[in-house]
Amino acid sequence: MSNLEDYKNVWVFIETEEGKAKNVGYELLTPARNLADQKKEKLVAIVIGYKVEDVAKQSIAHGADEAIVVDGEEYNIFSTDAYANALTTLIEKYKPSTVLLGATNNGRDVGPRVSCRLGTGLTADCTGLGIDEESGNVAWTRPAFGGNLMATILCPNTRPQMGTVRPGVFKRTPPDASRTGKITHEEIHTAADAIRTKILKRVKEVAEEVNLEEAEYIVSGGRGLGKPENFCYIRDLASVLKGTVGSSRAAVDAGWIAHAHQVGQTGKTVAPKIYIACGISGAIQHLAGMSDSDIIIAINKDPDAPIFNVADYGVVGNLFDIVPLLTEEIKKHKA
Repeated sequence: MSNLEDYKNVWVFIETEEGKAKNVGYELLTPARNLADQKKEKLVAIVIGYKVEDVAKQSIAHGADEAIVVDGEEYNIFSTDAYANALTTLIEKYKPSTVLLGATNNGRDVGPRVSCRLGTGLTADCTGLGIDEESGNVAWTRPAFGGNLMATILCPNTRPQMGTVRPGVFKRTPPDASRTGKITHEEIHTAADAIRTKILKRVKEVAEEVNLEEAEYIVSGGRGLGKPENFCYIRDLASVLKGTVGSSRAAVDAGWIAHAHQVGQTGKTVAPKIYIACGISGAIQHLAGMSDSDIIIAINKDPDAPIFNVADYGVVGNLFDIVPLLTEEIKKHKA
């Protein structure tokens, strides 16, 4: 293996599908920019897809210094074999010190395969990134032991340092159209017989319509709702705010609402402008998914509920009285 000093620059994998970038890649450019600046290295966007030149330009506008593009028809729709081949080939050629991927279905698929081929470590499902002052390694923070504590993980002996980061943890910075940077095209093709899977049919699930990661207003319900019918209170309030309905794990496990709405360690990580938690006690697994919200409002009849420790505003009382009042007041204000 090469010396660790041979590895330079911070890479972000900009996930694409059918020529369009997924939001998480642009989000990751925000913490990656900080890492690159601290390490005095370049920030490089890695764009694999088909007809993705514009994605490379947008990546530079969102903070990357350069972009490397692998463009080919076989990359139009994600396949593990093609993407793992392209990404591994790039890393072996350029030797980045750090690689960030989104903890999406595709990122969680390709990341471990690439790290295994390279013989390096990968920290999955991170919610925080920093630099360990003593060693200079990337400090990856993720929930551990069922979300009951946060672990900080280092990869001191191998390169690149790789990690997947949850969508919604970081906010993407507004694009700056005046930013320019070098775009390098690499011809890497994956033979058809090397791609062992093919998509026969795509079925759009209703779950795709629940876009918690990009919502500005989220109203979430928990065990305190008592029964599935009472989610009507949550939906009414979310509707007047033009927001999205979320839930705690308890409500999902009880079968009251689909998993697509779940916020927390085993659900979505969100960072809306306003997060309203109704009848949610605030277990650490739930807090791991929403504590970066700009404003947190908690409504709970238990004054000792842990949710009040992170809330900016707390209302101690019966949600069945308070939520309809809040909904009506917002309606009046908007009128």
